[in-house]
Amino acid sequence: MEDISGTNHPIYSESEKNQLKLVSKLLEEGETGWKILMDWMISQKNKSNSLALGKAYQNLYLNKSPGIQEFLAKNFSGGIVPLKSEQGIDYHSLQQLLAQQDFQGADVVTLQKLCELAGTAATERKWIYFTEVESFPTIDLQTIDKLWLMSSEGKFGFSVQRRIWLSVGKDFTKLWTKIGWKSGNTWTRYPKEFTWNLTAPPGHLPLSNQLRGVRVIDAIFSHPAWTKQAN
Repeated sequence: MEDISGTNHPIYSESEKNQLKLVSKLLEEGETGWKILMDWMISQKNKSNSLALGKAYQNLYLNKSPGIQEFLAKNFSGGIVPLKSEQGIDYHSLQQLLAQQDFQGADVVTLQKLCELAGTAATERKWIYFTEVESFPTIDLQTIDKLWLMSSEGKFGFSVQRRIWLSVGKDFTKLWTKIGWKSGNTWTRYPKEFTWNLTAPPGHLPLSNQLRGVRVIDAIFSHPAWTKQAN
């Protein structure tokens, strides 16, 4: 019988789409699967764009097994996304909330971090002007976006919303329907009518539309962060 333990396991060579499925399968296998998964995660440590790595980390983070928690503390103490900031913003709280799949809490903190990027006045008023978005450092927007991406199997994030927006010809009315912010002429009510888990449609979170209407989200989508390669 072929040995599919260790580096012989298909997860090392499959496409990312299949790796995501294999992560789910290994998680279901209990300790044997977890061991294979942890060994594979170590081999992927420098691949912070791997959605499969994000899914594995997310699920193991929620597993309270002492051995798994010790493994994560030793090898992934700061998560899997480098928390880079040009302005010295601390994204650790956002990383933790997303790791816990507390998407509603993470949405609130995302707005707080955008306000911090905009400055003291925005932090005090608790929302941002669209004119403030242009000055946001590219690296910070990319950090926020990658945290959302890696915690949602690529389903959530500003870049996902932007991609959908481009696919509908930059038509915001069509975008709202696509991402579940509007149904017909009725806006989705905050917070109870939003879906705070991975059953939500792609691009459903974060709720950038709640910041100040179309002009803010348009400014976010027009930011050079999405056309510049991450450092």
